[in-house]
Amino acid sequence: MTGFGSPSHGSPAPRTLLYSHDTFGLGHLRRSRTIASALVDANVTSSALIVTGSPIAGRFDFPERVDHVRLPGVIKLPDGSYTSSSLAINIDHMTHLRGAIIEAAAREFAPDLLIVDKEPWGFRGELATTLDMLRAQGTRIILGLRDVLDDEDLLAAEWARKGAVDAIERFYDEIWVYGMPQICRPLDGMGLSARMRDRIFYTGYLRRAVPEWPAEPDGELPDQPYLLVTTGGGGDGRELVDWVLRAYEEDRGIDLPALIVYGPFMKAADRADFDARIARLDDRVTSMAFHARLERLLANAAGVVAMGGYNTFCEILSMGRPAIIAPRTRPRREQLIRARAAERLGLLRMLTPERDGHSALTMARAIREIDRQAPPSEARIPGLLSGLESIVERARGDMSNLVSVGG
Repeated sequence: MTGFGSPSHGSPAPRTLLYSHDTFGLGHLRRSRTIASALVDANVTSSALIVTGSPIAGRFDFPERVDHVRLPGVIKLPDGSYTSSSLAINIDHMTHLRGAIIEAAAREFAPDLLIVDKEPWGFRGELATTLDMLRAQGTRIILGLRDVLDDEDLLAAEWARKGAVDAIERFYDEIWVYGMPQICRPLDGMGLSARMRDRIFYTGYLRRAVPEWPAEPDGELPDQPYLLVTTGGGGDGRELVDWVLRAYEEDRGIDLPALIVYGPFMKAADRADFDARIARLDDRVTSMAFHARLERLLANAAGVVAMGGYNTFCEILSMGRPAIIAPRTRPRREQLIRARAAERLGLLRMLTPERDGHSALTMARAIREIDRQAPPSEARIPGLLSGLESIVERARGDMSNLVSVGG
């Protein structure tokens, strides 16, 4: 079978629409972009369109036959509510506008397959009319979830408030969990019907490769072994960068230089403060604000210090780099749950202030020992990085390479 899509469409040039709400951060867009690339690579006649709210979508490279539609942006306020990031309209009007754009894109693109990232109804229900329309047209509709969402009790309360289970039962054909049940079973206790529990498939993690396009400018990569420090989007990465810098300030004997990638959402004032401290470290630490092809930096690193978001975790596994993970615990415990399970399986080393302390020497000691740390490949977990292959097979309707974990 060379194509994929709904049998009712029978398209010789299958189309996949991927929804990525992205009110903040990079995780949803980067995951959708990776999946879209794998699907079009598997079929030279296929196309993929990503609908995203990411404010920096245009700073990423998209391969041939993958494109994106940028939704008007929203931001989360300190009280937990949302507002438009640029337009002088209220959040209800903004949600209606975004929903209309999504519906128009879906109608004109006419996808065979819709993959919705994480939010069954979309942001504030903005997917509702699109789900109705595509369901009536026979489009296969998939809910794609990262391996860990949050603590079970917190997630159950959030999903009850949003009516997430109702959306899944009404519109979705399958649920693809981009991970392994050994790490987490994110939908346990969510109240799904037996029918939907039998349609949960664990794909394995999404393998990342060093992109061949475009070529790296001369001199952009360090020419000696280095420790890569990455905060993902950077909006909540201040504590991690401070901890690493304190380690280099306290322990002048660390001989592995560090390259810090702040992330595009780190506050300018924090970057300025860190850059002033870095300037006093005699070239032992360098920094950059953002890198669109972080896989290249990671593949060439001697080791990694990170917070442990989903995409960074996939990259660490894919590149086989020994890693120190200092997980975020607020507002979600996702990174902590993932890091605990991964450490138990021998995939990485976790540092938390509660267990290990938060001193500069704690981080310095871990950095000094990273060259003796086992790479994740030594854990030898079957199917660990089979995610993209499994997704392609499932898109074609082949279930043989997926792990179904029902009731």
